[in-house]
Amino acid sequence: MGLFDKAKEFVTDPDNIAKAKEQLTDENVDAATDKLKELAPDQADGAIDALGDKAKDFGQS
Repeated sequence: MGLFDKAKEFVTDPDNIAKAKEQLTDENVDAATDKLKELAPDQADGAIDALGDKAKDFGQS
């Protein structure tokens, strides 16, 4: 089994998905997006906010 096969298996494992969703609280996502916006150029802020919104939606589904 190659590296990409192992990675695919890891990210599609239902237990790993459940663990990830536990960490996707609004507070954690907001903290991550704020930190990314500190490090990234200002023109990336809109994309970072959109990604944060998608992460919050995924965490609630």
